[in-house]
Amino acid sequence: MVTAKRVLTALATTAAAALTVTATTASTAAPARPAACGAGYVGLTFDDGPSGNTTKLLGALRQNGLRATMFNQGQYAAANPSLVRAQVTAGMWVANHSYTHPHLTRLSQAQIDSEISRSQQAIANAGGGTPRLFRPPYGETNATVKSVAARYGLTEIIWHVDSQDWNGASTASIVQSVARLTNGQIILMHDWPANTLAAVPRIAQTLASRGLCAGTISPQTGRAVAP
Repeated sequence: MVTAKRVLTALATTAAAALTVTATTASTAAPARPAACGAGYVGLTFDDGPSGNTTKLLGALRQNGLRATMFNQGQYAAANPSLVRAQVTAGMWVANHSYTHPHLTRLSQAQIDSEISRSQQAIANAGGGTPRLFRPPYGETNATVKSVAARYGLTEIIWHVDSQDWNGASTASIVQSVARLTNGQIILMHDWPANTLAAVPRIAQTLASRGLCAGTISPQTGRAVAP
C-alpha cells in the first residue's frame, strides 16, 4: 500500500513538472500572428499634413480600424499643433516630411540640415514625439540627404506603391493601388485629397479580404511590420 502511494505521488510530481515546462515554453515563445493578419502587414502612409482634412481622415481611419504613418511637414505641424496631437491620440505614427517640402537634392547640405532639423523640432514641440522616419519630398534623395537624415537618427522611407492620389486618381483607382500591396510594402497617399478620404472604408475592406493588416514601419528595415 505504501509503495503504491509512493508510485502515485511520483507520477503526480512528474506530470506537474511536465505541465510547468509546457506552460513556460508557451509563454516564452514568439506570439503568433493574428489570424486576421495571416498574409502580413502593410504600411499606409499619408504625406503633407496636418491640414484642414486631417480631422476627417483620422475619424475615417479610426472608424475602419486602420493605423497609418503620417509624414508631416514641419511648417504645418508648427501651425497646427493640436492636429499633430490628434494624430497621436488616434493611434497614428508621426514622421518627418521636411519643413517646407522643397526639392532637397537641389539644396546645400546646410539647407537640407535646416529642413530636416526644423521639422524634427516642430513635430516634437507639437506633441508628436521625436520622429524616427523621414520621407524626402517627391521621393528625391541622394547621399547627402541620406547622411543628414541619419545624423538625426532618421531612417529614410520611400514607397513601393504610389496611389497617384496627388495626381487626381479616382477613389476606385486608389483602392486598386492598395490591392497591389504585399507583406511589408508601403503605399504613398496624401492627407488632403477628397478621393483618398472617400477610399478609406474600401481600403480597410480590401486589406481584410486579403488577410493583410495596417502596420507600423520599422526604422531598422524600412518595411511594414506588426505594431
